[in-house]
Amino acid sequence: MAAPRTALLAHVQTWRPYTLWYPGLVGLAGATLAGSHATTGQLLVAWAAPTLGWLAGHYLGDYFDRDLDALSKPQRPIPSGRLSPRAAVATGIGCAIAVAALALWANWRAVAVAAAAMAGIVAYSRVLKGRGLSGNLIRGVLTALTVLFGAMAVQPWPPWRALPFALVFLAHDTASNLVGTLRDVDGDREGGYATVPVRQGVRRATHTAAALYLAAVAVACAATGMVPKDTAGYLVLLSAAALCGAGAFGLLLRSPGHLAPALALRAHAVLVAERLVLAAAVVAAGAGAALALALLTPLLTVSVITQSRMRSRHE
Repeated sequence: MAAPRTALLAHVQTWRPYTLWYPGLVGLAGATLAGSHATTGQLLVAWAAPTLGWLAGHYLGDYFDRDLDALSKPQRPIPSGRLSPRAAVATGIGCAIAVAALALWANWRAVAVAAAAMAGIVAYSRVLKGRGLSGNLIRGVLTALTVLFGAMAVQPWPPWRALPFALVFLAHDTASNLVGTLRDVDGDREGGYATVPVRQGVRRATHTAAALYLAAVAVACAATGMVPKDTAGYLVLLSAAALCGAGAFGLLLRSPGHLAPALALRAHAVLVAERLVLAAAVVAAGAGAALALALLTPLLTVSVITQSRMRSRHE
């Protein structure tokens, strides 16, 4: 039984359980913005398809990064030999096919959004990840598409009020992904990845990420007038997310000179939790604070616990 347990743990580590709940919550946020008459099936698609797409991205990303990980993170499932490259590709493709099937069932127009997202995942993992800000930007675009996909699981086309919230997640996740590169500078440089901190320095990358995060918060505040249901709940949760973000960037901006990878990882860990609060704020906007908190509480708890137990060993 040791081999099956080892293989299962390798898959779970590839899923990164501390990040797994975010895309589904963003998809649900898009669905709630689209209207209050969504069926259970539509809500399940809005949650499940982005989650499966996220998993596909992890499997395919780890496959494409296997040589770099062999240099800087040999403990990861593929370079350690606990997950074969063939199994990673097959599982990633299987998840992508499931996304397409769910999109087709919910709304054939959403297939184009799902296809664009999967193309973006491959482009990021295969080409753009090591090419500066364009790689960070595509990660933001993927989350913006998730908002629109969630809305299209409920309506034929996303409503106009979903667009500013999609822009919020575009700017936010571009910033968050850029912060993620701060912890891998030495490994990325050794592996030939020209990320923003490798090319322009940690300080420039930190300031760029902070500016993008401020832009996300500014757009989120400006979108208050487009909240369809619970403005108060939205603002309370948005304020909580902004405070968490301020704490994360405070850690980074106060760090003099060389930024220790452990500090960058700690700041990104805060953002991993913060973005769940942000997504819950948008759920509150469309469906009320009670539902948002009912979803956020267990998801945030699981994310925090799994980060503390798994992330440092994996990252």
